[in-house]
Amino acid sequence: MSENPKINIRIKLAALWTSLMFLYIYGDYFELYVPDKVSNLSNGIQILDSPAKLFLASVSLAIPAIMISANVFLKPKICRWLNIVFGILLTITVVLVGSSSITAWYSFYVFYAALEAIISLTIVKLAWGWPIEIN
Repeated sequence: MSENPKINIRIKLAALWTSLMFLYIYGDYFELYVPDKVSNLSNGIQILDSPAKLFLASVSLAIPAIMISANVFLKPKICRWLNIVFGILLTITVVLVGSSSITAWYSFYVFYAALEAIISLTIVKLAWGWPIEIN
């Protein structure tokens, strides 16, 4: 009888952040198929209509990518708190954005937002229970 080997919490967290990042990317990609989205982008009609908004969006989307490596390389105590803080912040953001997107054409966005919220809350739960003194 074979057993599943125990997976280090750092690897679990990195995998969850990777999943979260892919969901963000897919959500943004599929949004291009919403009617008038591409033409609005070409005409400058968009939500990210200023350098500050574009920079803020870039920072928030960079977090999952950075957290993948952070979970492998940073000290456990720092890593634990970054996972908790960023997990909570991204959960709040996803819930606010996802709940404001409830239309037929954006049902995929609500679906992704629900998955993203589940994953980010799982990140918070795992990080909260991380026994730092052993790692």
